Amino acid sequence: MKRRRWKTLGLLRKLLTCAIGSLGLLALLYAHVRLFLSKLPDSYKLPMQQEIGYQKLGGERSWKLEVAPPHLSRAPLPARKLGGASGIFDVYKLWKPPPNRDYVPCVEPGSTYKSPDESQGYLLVHSNGGLNQMRAGICDMVAVARIINATLVIPELDKRSFWHDTSIFSDVFDEDHFISSLANDVIVIRKLPKELANATRVVKHFRSWSGIDYYQDEIASLWMDYQVIRAAKSDSRLANNNLPPDIQKLRCRACYEALRFSPQIEAMGKLLVDRMRSHGPYIALHLRYEKDMLAFSGCTHDLSPEEADELKIIRENTSYWKVKDIDAGTKSQRILPLDSKGSWIIPHCYGIPVKHPHIYRCWRDIWG
Repeated sequence: MKRRRWKTLGLLRKLLTCAIGSLGLLALLYAHVRLFLSKLPDSYKLPMQQEIGYQKLGGERSWKLEVAPPHLSRAPLPARKLGGASGIFDVYKLWKPPPNRDYVPCVEPGSTYKSPDESQGYLLVHSNGGLNQMRAGICDMVAVARIINATLVIPELDKRSFWHDTSIFSDVFDEDHFISSLANDVIVIRKLPKELANATRVVKHFRSWSGIDYYQDEIASLWMDYQVIRAAKSDSRLANNNLPPDIQKLRCRACYEALRFSPQIEAMGKLLVDRMRSHGPYIALHLRYEKDMLAFSGCTHDLSPEEADELKIIRENTSYWKVKDIDAGTKSQRILPLDSKGSWIIPHCYGIPVKHPHIYRCWRDIWG
């Protein structure tokens, strides 16, 4: 009897040991599974109860799971949070002014800066490109006029571009303000004097990204033979670096103080901005998925063969576009204009809740 009792107790002890070991293994496995699931992207997790919307249609009851917007093939992966180490999306931080990082406006001239020297001649400027390109080019030409001691004639805006805009300088910018604000830097006049209307002039394509030595030595030497120099292009004609501080400051004064939009454009812009702000925070996107930009860049992504052929004809008929070599790579390999679909995907990539702000998109004629 005693031997049987000991055998029974031994068997129970083994069973109890196995049970305790099994429970320990299950607990360890459960902990690892929870840790693994917590690291999965949200798009792979099962929906929680509060994420499932209950909808009643007519007399029927149906369950509806919120799905990704139709333009996305699947729910986007989690984007980088803007809330710092807390990992919580701070939507209000998105609309605050960015930190200045101790940078301050740098437009005031130095203590040794003086009024312009006696003019050696007149500088005519043909601004080329779009509005932003022309604006930057005009600022460069103000600096160039200072470097070569030239009187600057109000620049001519591009009328030969794809859109054939007929606007003159005073239609877009405040001409009087431009002249008066640069009085201590460069002499600016509206038109070439009548006595020089038929004078011999030299037309120069200033070398791109040129430094001050190029203008002081090569361009300024032209005054010995000519009274009028015409700059055939204004874009990217002056280097960004290694220029005297006062020349850099002059470019900034021209850009941020002298070049002011005309009163009618200022009034229209204020009206539009006030209307957009009245609805709360907003994102403004200027799409360039337009015929001229696509023809220039050689982008035919998502276009039909007929549309691609039309863009090719436009490019071949524009002499200063067709000289540029184009490698028709994929959109992921090249910097191409943003299309409408992309304008909706980008807020998701940055973690911006699309339902929160209004998105205003500006374009002329979206192509494709």
